[in-house]
Amino acid sequence: MHAPALIALDWGTSSFRAYLLSGEGEILEQISRPQGIITVAPGQFETVFEDAVGHWLAAHQSLPVIASGMVGSRQGWMEVPYAPCPAGTQELTAGLTLLQTAKGRRLWLVPGLRYEDTDGIPDVIRGEEVQLVGAGEGGQMRDGVYVFPGTHSKWAVVEGGRIVWFATFMTGEMFSLLRQHSILGRPMTDGPEDAAAFRKGVEGGLSNSGLLNRLFSVRTYSLFGMMPDSSLSSYLSGLLIGAEIAEARQRLGQRQAISALTVVGGAKLAPRYVQALEHAGLTARAVGEEATVRGLFHIARTAELCVTAG
Repeated sequence: MHAPALIALDWGTSSFRAYLLSGEGEILEQISRPQGIITVAPGQFETVFEDAVGHWLAAHQSLPVIASGMVGSRQGWMEVPYAPCPAGTQELTAGLTLLQTAKGRRLWLVPGLRYEDTDGIPDVIRGEEVQLVGAGEGGQMRDGVYVFPGTHSKWAVVEGGRIVWFATFMTGEMFSLLRQHSILGRPMTDGPEDAAAFRKGVEGGLSNSGLLNRLFSVRTYSLFGMMPDSSLSSYLSGLLIGAEIAEARQRLGQRQAISALTVVGGAKLAPRYVQALEHAGLTARAVGEEATVRGLFHIARTAELCVTAG
Protein backbone atom coordinates (compact mmCIF):
# COMPACT_ATOMS: atom_id res chain seq x y z
CA MET A 1 0.00 0.00 0.00
CA HIS A 2 1.20 3.52 -0.81
CA ALA A 3 2.33 5.77 2.02
CA PRO A 4 -0.06 8.45 3.33
CA ALA A 5 0.75 11.95 2.04
CA LEU A 6 -2.32 14.10 2.80
CA ILE A 7 -5.48 14.37 4.89
CA ALA A 8 -8.36 15.92 2.97
CA LEU A 9 -11.50 17.18 4.73
CA ASP A 10 -14.86 17.87 3.15
CA TRP A 11 -16.59 19.60 6.07
CA GLY A 12 -19.97 20.90 5.07
CA THR A 13 -23.18 22.08 6.68
CA SER A 14 -24.53 18.66 7.63
CA SER A 15 -21.68 16.20 7.26
CA PHE A 16 -17.98 15.67 7.94
CA ARG A 17 -15.91 13.53 5.59
CA ALA A 18 -12.19 12.86 5.94
CA TYR A 19 -9.87 11.06 3.55
CA LEU A 20 -6.35 9.73 4.07
CA LEU A 21 -4.68 10.04 0.66
CA SER A 22 -1.48 8.74 -0.85
CA GLY A 23 0.89 10.83 -2.94
CA GLU A 24 -0.93 9.52 -6.01
CA GLY A 25 -4.30 10.72 -4.72
CA GLU A 26 -5.46 7.21 -3.84
CA ILE A 27 -7.93 6.97 -0.94
CA LEU A 28 -6.27 4.80 1.70
CA GLU A 29 -8.89 5.28 4.43
CA GLN A 30 -11.98 7.41 4.85
CA ILE A 31 -14.32 8.57 7.61
CA SER A 32 -17.87 9.93 7.34
CA ARG A 33 -19.83 11.38 10.25
CA PRO A 34 -23.05 13.43 10.60
CA GLN A 35 -21.05 16.22 12.23
CA GLY A 36 -21.48 19.13 9.86
CA ILE A 37 -20.80 22.63 11.13
CA ILE A 38 -24.40 23.16 12.27
CA THR A 39 -23.97 20.34 14.79
CA VAL A 40 -20.72 21.66 16.30
CA ALA A 41 -21.02 23.81 19.43
CA PRO A 42 -18.98 27.04 19.58
CA GLY A 43 -15.37 26.33 20.43
CA GLN A 44 -15.68 22.59 19.74
CA PHE A 45 -14.34 22.34 16.18
CA GLU A 46 -10.91 21.20 17.28
CA THR A 47 -12.47 18.54 19.53
CA VAL A 48 -14.50 17.13 16.62
CA PHE A 49 -11.46 17.28 14.34
CA GLU A 50 -9.15 15.51 16.81
CA ASP A 51 -11.75 12.87 17.61
CA ALA A 52 -12.17 12.07 13.93
CA VAL A 53 -8.62 12.12 12.53
CA GLY A 54 -6.37 12.39 15.57
CA HIS A 55 -5.30 8.76 15.15
CA TRP A 56 -4.12 9.49 11.61
CA LEU A 57 -2.11 12.47 12.80
CA ALA A 58 -0.65 10.47 15.66
CA ALA A 59 0.52 7.78 13.24
CA HIS A 60 1.77 10.25 10.62
CA GLN A 61 2.94 13.36 12.47
CA SER A 62 3.94 15.49 9.48
CA LEU A 63 0.86 14.97 7.32
CA PRO A 64 -0.56 18.20 5.88
CA VAL A 65 -4.31 18.78 6.16
CA ILE A 66 -6.46 20.58 3.59
CA ALA A 67 -10.15 21.33 4.07
CA SER A 68 -13.00 22.78 2.06
CA GLY A 69 -16.67 23.56 2.54
CA MET A 70 -18.56 25.45 5.21
CA VAL A 71 -15.79 24.86 7.76
CA GLY A 72 -14.26 28.03 6.29
CA SER A 73 -17.48 30.05 6.52
CA ARG A 74 -18.50 32.65 9.09
CA GLN A 75 -20.36 29.90 10.96
CA GLY A 76 -17.43 27.49 10.69
CA TRP A 77 -14.11 27.00 12.43
CA MET A 78 -12.48 30.07 10.90
CA GLU A 79 -13.80 32.44 8.28
CA VAL A 80 -11.78 32.44 5.08
CA PRO A 81 -12.28 35.42 2.73
CA TYR A 82 -14.03 34.69 -0.56
CA ALA A 83 -11.86 34.87 -3.66
CA PRO A 84 -13.33 36.91 -6.51
CA CYS A 85 -14.59 35.48 -9.80
CA PRO A 86 -13.29 34.62 -12.30
CA ALA A 87 -11.07 32.05 -10.61
CA GLY A 88 -9.39 28.74 -11.34
CA THR A 89 -7.07 26.35 -9.57
CA GLN A 90 -4.27 28.90 -9.28
CA GLU A 91 -6.50 31.51 -7.64
CA LEU A 92 -7.92 28.94 -5.20
CA THR A 93 -4.41 27.84 -4.31
CA ALA A 94 -3.30 31.43 -3.76
CA GLY A 95 -6.26 31.96 -1.43
CA LEU A 96 -5.46 29.04 0.89
CA THR A 97 -5.57 30.22 4.52
CA LEU A 98 -3.62 28.59 7.34
CA LEU A 99 -5.42 27.58 10.54
CA GLN A 100 -3.21 26.49 13.42
CA THR A 101 -4.93 24.55 16.20
CA ALA A 102 -4.24 24.66 19.92
CA LYS A 103 -2.35 21.39 19.51
CA GLY A 104 -0.19 22.90 16.79
CA ARG A 105 -1.88 21.12 13.89
CA ARG A 106 -1.75 23.01 10.58
CA LEU A 107 -4.87 23.04 8.38
CA TRP A 108 -5.09 24.79 5.05
CA LEU A 109 -8.61 26.05 4.28
CA VAL A 110 -9.75 26.54 0.68
CA PRO A 111 -11.49 29.87 0.01
CA GLY A 112 -14.98 30.03 -1.42
CA LEU A 113 -15.84 32.32 -4.32
CA ARG A 114 -17.87 35.52 -4.61
CA TYR A 115 -19.66 36.70 -7.74
CA GLU A 116 -21.82 39.70 -8.60
CA ASP A 117 -24.00 39.50 -11.69
CA THR A 118 -25.21 42.51 -13.64
CA ASP A 119 -27.97 43.04 -11.06
CA GLY A 120 -25.33 43.84 -8.43
CA ILE A 121 -26.56 41.14 -6.02
CA PRO A 122 -23.69 39.11 -4.51
CA ASP A 123 -23.64 35.32 -4.60
CA VAL A 124 -21.20 32.85 -3.01
CA ILE A 125 -20.10 29.23 -3.18
CA ARG A 126 -18.04 27.14 -0.76
CA GLY A 127 -17.08 23.62 -1.75
CA GLU A 128 -18.38 23.51 -5.31
CA GLU A 129 -15.24 25.30 -6.52
CA VAL A 130 -13.21 22.32 -5.30
CA GLN A 131 -15.56 19.88 -7.04
CA LEU A 132 -15.02 21.77 -10.30
CA VAL A 133 -11.26 21.25 -9.96
CA GLY A 134 -11.87 17.55 -9.34
CA ALA A 135 -14.33 17.21 -12.24
CA GLY A 136 -11.65 18.42 -14.65
CA GLU A 137 -8.42 16.79 -15.75
CA GLY A 138 -5.02 17.02 -14.10
CA GLY A 139 -6.15 19.65 -11.64
CA GLN A 140 -7.49 22.02 -14.29
CA MET A 141 -11.16 22.85 -14.62
CA ARG A 142 -12.89 21.68 -17.77
CA ASP A 143 -14.94 24.24 -19.68
CA GLY A 144 -18.70 23.77 -19.55
CA VAL A 145 -21.88 24.32 -17.56
CA TYR A 146 -22.18 22.50 -14.23
CA VAL A 147 -25.08 21.84 -11.85
CA PHE A 148 -24.65 20.98 -8.17
CA PRO A 149 -27.94 19.69 -6.67
CA GLY A 150 -28.48 20.14 -2.96
CA THR A 151 -30.02 22.22 -0.22
CA HIS A 152 -28.77 25.27 -2.11
CA SER A 153 -28.39 24.14 -5.70
CA LYS A 154 -25.60 25.81 -7.67
CA TRP A 155 -25.11 26.38 -11.39
CA ALA A 156 -21.65 27.38 -12.63
CA VAL A 157 -19.95 28.19 -15.92
CA VAL A 158 -16.27 27.41 -16.56
CA GLU A 159 -14.51 29.12 -19.46
CA GLY A 160 -10.79 29.04 -20.15
CA GLY A 161 -10.28 26.81 -17.11
CA ARG A 162 -11.78 29.35 -14.70
CA ILE A 163 -15.17 29.82 -13.03
CA VAL A 164 -16.67 32.91 -14.68
CA TRP A 165 -20.30 32.76 -13.51
CA PHE A 166 -22.42 30.99 -10.93
CA ALA A 167 -25.85 31.28 -9.31
CA THR A 168 -27.57 29.75 -6.29
CA PHE A 169 -31.11 28.33 -6.21
CA MET A 170 -32.69 27.42 -2.85
CA THR A 171 -34.46 24.39 -4.31
CA GLY A 172 -33.61 21.78 -1.69
CA GLU A 173 -34.36 24.05 1.23
CA MET A 174 -37.68 25.11 -0.29
CA PHE A 175 -38.63 21.46 -0.76
CA SER A 176 -37.83 20.71 2.87
CA LEU A 177 -39.72 23.73 4.18
CA LEU A 178 -42.81 23.06 2.07
CA ARG A 179 -42.72 19.32 2.82
CA GLN A 180 -42.36 19.72 6.58
CA HIS A 181 -43.85 23.08 7.50
CA SER A 182 -46.60 23.98 5.02
CA ILE A 183 -50.12 22.83 4.26
CA LEU A 184 -48.77 21.19 1.10
CA GLY A 185 -46.97 18.58 3.14
CA ARG A 186 -49.88 17.57 5.36
CA PRO A 187 -51.50 15.04 2.99
CA MET A 188 -48.15 13.59 1.85
CA THR A 189 -47.46 9.97 2.75
CA ASP A 190 -44.33 7.91 2.32
CA GLY A 191 -44.01 5.82 -0.79
CA PRO A 192 -41.64 4.90 -3.62
CA GLU A 193 -40.48 7.51 -6.09
CA ASP A 194 -43.20 8.14 -8.68
CA ALA A 195 -41.46 8.84 -12.01
CA ALA A 196 -44.69 9.94 -13.72
CA ALA A 197 -45.57 12.39 -10.91
CA PHE A 198 -42.02 13.75 -10.93
CA ARG A 199 -42.13 14.26 -14.70
CA LYS A 200 -45.51 16.01 -14.41
CA GLY A 201 -44.00 18.33 -11.82
CA VAL A 202 -40.97 19.04 -14.00
CA GLU A 203 -43.27 19.97 -16.88
CA GLY A 204 -45.17 22.38 -14.64
CA GLY A 205 -41.97 23.96 -13.35
CA LEU A 206 -40.55 24.32 -16.86
CA SER A 207 -43.71 25.98 -18.14
CA ASN A 208 -42.80 29.39 -16.66
CA SER A 209 -46.47 29.78 -15.74
CA GLY A 210 -45.73 31.00 -12.22
CA LEU A 211 -44.31 28.79 -9.49
CA LEU A 212 -46.30 30.35 -6.65
CA ASN A 213 -49.54 29.46 -8.42
CA ARG A 214 -48.36 26.01 -9.52
CA LEU A 215 -47.34 25.06 -5.99
CA PHE A 216 -50.95 25.11 -4.84
CA SER A 217 -51.69 22.27 -7.26
CA VAL A 218 -49.91 19.95 -4.80
CA ARG A 219 -52.88 20.54 -2.49
CA THR A 220 -55.62 20.43 -5.11
CA TYR A 221 -54.37 17.23 -6.76
CA SER A 222 -54.70 15.61 -3.34
CA LEU A 223 -57.98 17.34 -2.49
CA PHE A 224 -59.76 15.98 -5.57
CA GLY A 225 -58.06 12.58 -5.63
CA MET A 226 -56.22 13.35 -8.87
CA MET A 227 -52.88 12.11 -7.52
CA PRO A 228 -52.06 9.56 -4.79
CA ASP A 229 -50.82 11.17 -1.58
CA SER A 230 -47.74 8.95 -1.80
CA SER A 231 -46.86 10.64 -5.14
CA LEU A 232 -47.17 14.25 -3.98
CA SER A 233 -43.58 14.43 -2.75
CA SER A 234 -42.27 13.35 -6.17
CA TYR A 235 -44.54 15.90 -7.84
CA LEU A 236 -43.37 18.73 -5.57
CA SER A 237 -39.74 17.80 -6.18
CA GLY A 238 -40.32 17.90 -9.93
CA LEU A 239 -42.08 21.28 -9.72
CA LEU A 240 -39.19 22.89 -7.87
CA ILE A 241 -36.44 21.33 -9.98
CA GLY A 242 -38.28 22.23 -13.18
CA ALA A 243 -38.65 25.83 -12.01
CA GLU A 244 -34.95 25.92 -11.12
CA ILE A 245 -33.98 24.72 -14.59
CA ALA A 246 -36.28 27.26 -16.26
CA GLU A 247 -34.88 30.14 -14.20
CA ALA A 248 -31.25 29.06 -14.61
CA ARG A 249 -31.75 28.62 -18.34
CA GLN A 250 -33.22 32.09 -18.60
CA ARG A 251 -30.33 33.65 -16.69
CA LEU A 252 -27.73 31.70 -18.64
CA GLY A 253 -29.42 32.62 -21.89
CA GLN A 254 -28.38 36.19 -21.26
CA ARG A 255 -24.73 35.18 -21.64
CA GLN A 256 -24.61 31.96 -23.69
CA ALA A 257 -26.60 29.15 -25.26
CA ILE A 258 -26.47 25.82 -23.44
CA SER A 259 -27.15 22.30 -24.64
CA ALA A 260 -24.97 20.00 -22.52
CA LEU A 261 -24.34 20.07 -18.77
CA THR A 262 -22.50 18.11 -16.09
CA VAL A 263 -24.35 17.29 -12.86
CA VAL A 264 -22.07 16.86 -9.83
CA GLY A 265 -23.84 15.17 -6.95
CA GLY A 266 -24.80 12.09 -4.97
CA ALA A 267 -26.55 8.93 -6.07
CA LYS A 268 -30.01 10.19 -5.06
CA LEU A 269 -30.22 13.71 -6.47
CA ALA A 270 -27.91 13.57 -9.50
CA PRO A 271 -30.01 11.06 -11.51
CA ARG A 272 -33.15 13.06 -10.71
CA TYR A 273 -31.56 16.22 -12.11
CA VAL A 274 -30.25 14.40 -15.20
CA GLN A 275 -33.78 13.15 -15.87
CA ALA A 276 -35.26 16.63 -15.44
CA LEU A 277 -32.61 18.27 -17.63
CA GLU A 278 -33.12 15.72 -20.40
CA HIS A 279 -36.87 16.30 -20.17
CA ALA A 280 -36.06 19.99 -20.77
CA GLY A 281 -34.30 19.01 -23.99
CA LEU A 282 -30.77 19.26 -22.62
CA THR A 283 -27.97 16.68 -22.59
CA ALA A 284 -26.64 15.88 -19.13
CA ARG A 285 -24.06 13.57 -17.60
CA ALA A 286 -23.45 12.84 -13.92
CA VAL A 287 -20.18 13.01 -11.99
CA GLY A 288 -19.99 11.58 -8.47
CA GLU A 289 -19.18 13.44 -5.27
CA GLU A 290 -15.67 11.94 -5.35
CA ALA A 291 -14.80 15.04 -7.38
CA THR A 292 -14.31 16.79 -4.02
CA VAL A 293 -11.48 14.44 -3.02
CA ARG A 294 -9.77 14.79 -6.38
CA GLY A 295 -10.13 18.57 -6.23
CA LEU A 296 -8.61 18.83 -2.75
CA PHE A 297 -5.73 16.60 -3.81
CA HIS A 298 -4.99 18.69 -6.90
CA ILE A 299 -5.13 21.97 -4.97
CA ALA A 300 -2.79 20.55 -2.32
CA ARG A 301 -0.43 19.34 -5.02
CA THR A 302 -0.49 22.73 -6.77
CA ALA A 303 0.31 24.39 -3.43
CA GLU A 304 3.12 21.85 -2.87
CA LEU A 305 1.63 20.85 0.46
CA CYS A 306 2.41 17.18 -0.09
CA VAL A 307 5.00 15.18 -1.98
CA THR A 308 3.31 13.37 -4.85
CA ALA A 309 4.37 10.46 -6.93
CA GLY A 310 6.10 11.36 -10.17
